[in-house]
Amino acid sequence: MAHRFEILAREPRHDGFLRLDRVRLRHALFEGGMTPELTRECLVRGLAVTVLPYDPVRDEVVLVEQFRVGAIDDQRGAWVTETIAGIAEPGEEPRDVAVREAWEEAGTRIDDLRLIADYLPSPGGSTERVMLYCARCDTEGVGGVHGLDEEHEDIWAHAVPADEAIDQVAGGHYRAAMPIIALQWLALNRQRLREEWTGGDGWPEGLWGLDADD
Repeated sequence: MAHRFEILAREPRHDGFLRLDRVRLRHALFEGGMTPELTRECLVRGLAVTVLPYDPVRDEVVLVEQFRVGAIDDQRGAWVTETIAGIAEPGEEPRDVAVREAWEEAGTRIDDLRLIADYLPSPGGSTERVMLYCARCDTEGVGGVHGLDEEHEDIWAHAVPADEAIDQVAGGHYRAAMPIIALQWLALNRQRLREEWTGGDGWPEGLWGLDADD
């Protein structure tokens, strides 16, 4: 009986930029038995892939800032600093999403992705799943406005010294969970990454896995 649930009905209520379902269900109780019929609204989202590019030579990370509709009621403003992120297309590998989005949102090549976390950011009302990575990059020349015109993206990418970015977590600078989780992980693993990713030999040939014209 434990952890059992029954979907009695699932009805799409809105299907636009986001999809919202109304779900009628029952689920098991810790002390035995089942709940009465419950009605819940659930925001249906796919797999989100996000990545923190890190340059172990310059000791810098790449972050992006953009307008977010979910922040329009936040007194701190509607532009939010985040890690690079995108939604996986059906059948697309998460690592491929990270590589694609790093190029589209920041004009940077990434390699040697390390999974930081695979988590549900808001399971109380959304199906969204997030896979969060750290990846090796070269921050030389990183900066400026990026994004796809057809998606009306206006994304400012910038390289930030790792110490500064990590200190900003403690100072409450970040409002999104992704950069907070990623930078806290980097604080714990930075020295190991620098040792593994540099080795005193410089960058290996064929690092990016993409041609310059991609």
